[in-house]
Amino acid sequence: EKIDRIKIDLEDNSMLAVKFPPAPRSGDVPFKVTDAVIAYPDKPEKIILDGANIEIKRGEKVAFVGRNGEGKTTMMKVLMGQLTPLAGSAVVGHGVKIGYYAQNQEDVLNMEDTVYDTLDKVAVGDIRTKLRDILGAFLFRGEDIDKKVAVLSGGERSRLAMARLMLTSYNLLALDEPTNHMDIRSKDVLKTALKAFDGTLIVVSHDRDFLDGLVSKVYEFGDRKVREHLGGINDFLANKKISSMRELEALRTEQTKEARQPVVTQSQQSRAADKAAMRERSRKQNLAKKLEGQIEQIEAKMKEIEAKLSAPTPEDDIMDLTREYLEQKRELDIKMDQWSQIEL
Repeated sequence: EKIDRIKIDLEDNSMLAVKFPPAPRSGDVPFKVTDAVIAYPDKPEKIILDGANIEIKRGEKVAFVGRNGEGKTTMMKVLMGQLTPLAGSAVVGHGVKIGYYAQNQEDVLNMEDTVYDTLDKVAVGDIRTKLRDILGAFLFRGEDIDKKVAVLSGGERSRLAMARLMLTSYNLLALDEPTNHMDIRSKDVLKTALKAFDGTLIVVSHDRDFLDGLVSKVYEFGDRKVREHLGGINDFLANKKISSMRELEALRTEQTKEARQPVVTQSQQSRAADKAAMRERSRKQNLAKKLEGQIEQIEAKMKEIEAKLSAPTPEDDIMDLTREYLEQKRELDIKMDQWSQIEL
C-alpha cells in the first residue's frame, strides 16, 4: 500500500522546500467549544476561561493570541483531551488526527535516540534519503546529527520535534509557539510548509511576521474570555489600532489595571499601604520601561543580522550569524516573558 509522506523539493541550494504529507479528510468541524468553563482539576476555583466559544472548520488556519497565562495553552490541552471543561463542551470532530507541537518536548522525544535516529524511526520510503537535508533546514548539521537527544538544549529539542512532526500525516496541526527557537530560514521553511498544508491549523504565537499571510482568523484570549476576529493578523491589529503583538499585551495590561482600580480605591487600605502600593507600581513601571528599551535594542540587532543573512558578503560567516541570531532570539524571548508578567 502506498503511503503519502513528506515531500521535498530542492530547486536550488539556498532554499529547502519541505511539505507536509496530504491531510486525510476529517469532519467538517474539527474542533468546537461551546460555553466552556475551564479550570485545572487541582484548582477548580480558579477559572481560566469562562463561557468560551470556538468553532474551527476543516481547512481553516487560525491563531490563538493574547498575554501569557490567559488560557491559550490551556485550550490546546482541552483540544488534546488532557483537560475537560467544568461546564459546557469541547468536541473534536470525526476522523481528526492531531499533530501536536508543545514547547516542552521531553514527553515526545526518546532521550536515548540520536538526532538522526529520531527522524529515521518515523520516516518511510524515499524520504529517508533526504533526512540530512531536513535536519539541515532545522539547523542540525555535521556532527550535530549524531548527538543524543539527552544532550540537546531545550531549543534544539524543540526544532527536532518540529522536524519529526513534519514526517507524519495529520489533518489538524496544533502548534504552541513553534518559532521560539528557530532562525529566519527554519521559520521560513515551516511557514511555507504550513501555507501549503491542506489540513486545519491552530497556532499559538506572538510572532506577527510568522502569522502574516498564514492565518485567516484570530481568537483573542484575555480576561477569561475568548473573542473571535475574522481576517488575518494584520487585520486584527489594525482593528485594535495597534501595530505589534507587544502593544496588544500592553493594552491588555492597561485594561486589567483599569478594571481593578475601583476595588483599590474602595478598599480601606491604610495610608502607609497606599504609599507602599504606589512605590511598587512605580517600581514596576520603571522595570517595564527598562525592559521595553532592552527589547527594542534586541529587535534592532536582530534586524541587522537578518539583513546580513538575506544578503551575505564573502566576509560574513553564515553559521556565526545564525548562532548570534538565535542567541538574540533567546534573549528576546526571556525579556518578552519578563515584560508580559509585569502587572501594572
